[in-house]
Amino acid sequence: MNQTETITYTETLYAGRVVHLRLDTVTLPDGKESKREIISHSGAVCIVAVTPERNVLFARQFRLATGGTLLEIPAGKLEPEEDPAACAVRELEEETGYRTGKIVPLFAAFASPGYTTEKIYAFLATELTPSQTNFDEGENIELVTIPLSEIETLLHSGGLTDMKSIAALYSALPLLQLSFPQ
Repeated sequence: MNQTETITYTETLYAGRVVHLRLDTVTLPDGKESKREIISHSGAVCIVAVTPERNVLFARQFRLATGGTLLEIPAGKLEPEEDPAACAVRELEEETGYRTGKIVPLFAAFASPGYTTEKIYAFLATELTPSQTNFDEGENIELVTIPLSEIETLLHSGGLTDMKSIAALYSALPLLQLSFPQ
């Protein structure tokens, strides 16, 4: 069954620093025409980072879009054409002040494919060594460490409301249990 939609016209509604909003006119497989509002985004990375002391690193920060402060794993926006693993290494150091000696890809997935092109690349970072933070302009991040032994409880308690953090932590748990046995 053909489900492909063909773009016949694109109108840029907004071009910002982080996202672009466009309105696409598409032809559906049955020949009818429809409109699609699409947010273009260069993509992002998120990192499950575990210290040698078996602590997982989190960033606590206010997120205006949610109206509150969230607990998230370190993350950041990909620059155009940037390698996701290189971005993860950079963002980890910028946000947490730790360098990683080992970075392992966990998954790559679309954030919300119904309306955005944003793809998130998740990584597991271990063999961490202290360095220095280098926050982006306007970032106000509190570094939080949570023992690895408490992560499953945190996930099941509803203490995290950031989807990329939840997905990456669940994805990393089997690897963490092998790498850091109780």
